[in-house]
Amino acid sequence: MKYLMMVQGTQADYDAMSGKASPSSPAWSEEDIRKMFAFMEEINNDLAESGEMIDGQGLAEPRRTRFVGLGDDGRPVITDGPYGETKELLAGYWVLECESLERVTEIAARVARCPQPEGAPEYPVVIRPIMEAAGAEEELRNP
Repeated sequence: MKYLMMVQGTQADYDAMSGKASPSSPAWSEEDIRKMFAFMEEINNDLAESGEMIDGQGLAEPRRTRFVGLGDDGRPVITDGPYGETKELLAGYWVLECESLERVTEIAARVARCPQPEGAPEYPVVIRPIMEAAGAEEELRNP
């Protein structure tokens, strides 16, 4: 089964990683960044070696987000992000093919142990099964 495994973050987290502390997160050092990237690279290499990794990417900071909706007239309304009321946004993801939900949960628990500076916020790792196109309609009707 395929799964989308996601990590979340805020603009303040990205700012902290570039050395700017905030009330919600301490500034990250170069060593903190190096440890985080080495940790994630090891996970990615292990998942590639096991054949479970389909894709995985870190995403650009939330301030580079664009939201596209429809106005009352049906025309696109485009807003650059992040919205002040928006907390966490998607910071990175993996698309994995694992034998079971238990296996992808093991991987998520490993990701959750990513090193970070003392006092940095911790977010859950989110797992969502990916509906296969052939069975999506049936799965929506009978969850």
